[in-house]
Amino acid sequence: MQVRDGRFTADFTDPLVVFIIGMRVNRLFQFGKWVPVARAMGPMIEELASRPDSGFLGAETLRQGFRTVLLVQYWRDFDSLETYARDREQKHWPAWLAFNKAIGSDGSVGIFHETYLVPANGYETIYGNMPDWGLGKVAGVIPATGSRNEARQRMRGATAGS
Repeated sequence: MQVRDGRFTADFTDPLVVFIIGMRVNRLFQFGKWVPVARAMGPMIEELASRPDSGFLGAETLRQGFRTVLLVQYWRDFDSLETYARDREQKHWPAWLAFNKAIGSDGSVGIFHETYLVPANGYETIYGNMPDWGLGKVAGVIPATGSRNEARQRMRGATAGS
């Protein structure tokens, strides 16, 4: 990953949905329970990334300690996210059914998601001496100079010409 020297902000001013989804290994030695769950997300992300019309903008994968993995996903709108989740022809639906059949509420693997509907001008970003990351990786970045220098100005939705 190439580091961009300097201060940058995401080149994005539209509303968006931030979807945080993840899993926690509760019983470490029950490999047969958590490995399939861990392996299911990659193919879903590949499927979404191959379909620009899906509304999926991109994602970042993160770890919290040894047991928890999460993805921060960016979506154009909630309808696109919900359409994908409910589409029986896409990879999410069978993965969800398999999880419920193999694990259900036995406690071996935890799953979670949080969904945030973020209006235009309801967010701001800054990346200092960083590789492209997060919304900046998804949307591209522009220098955080001029009217984009301060967080409050970025929150107001500074445009490229200002």
